[in-house]
Amino acid sequence: MHNDELQQRVEQYFAAVDRKDLGQVLSFFTQDARFTIATYDTTFRGRDSEISGMFERLFSRYDTIHHGNFDHVISGPARIACRFEVRNERWGSPIIHKNNCNFFKFLGRDFDEVFVYMSGDNALA
Repeated sequence: MHNDELQQRVEQYFAAVDRKDLGQVLSFFTQDARFTIATYDTTFRGRDSEISGMFERLFSRYDTIHHGNFDHVISGPARIACRFEVRNERWGSPIIHKNNCNFFKFLGRDFDEVFVYMSGDNALA
């Protein structure tokens, strides 16, 4: 993929996360994908099992999720790093602000590996 396509694909993924559209979110991953939260030494394997469960927990935990203010660094034809801001909200609780960085490795048009470095508590556990 070209640089613009990598950036667009990542931002489409985050838009699906923000909509809490589980089916669309999972469509960005290969079947055997690996999703690692490096900050917390946690890895989820398999799009339809562990990664799906991780997103189900995330979506049930917060009323609204927002990712924005992206900075992208592209490395080669199949890798991109993104620094971004996160805002998670639960009714009746203070808004949670984070600054995260994700590293994506593509296989074709899909994520084969994602490494996450996040500030604050592990929202994906």
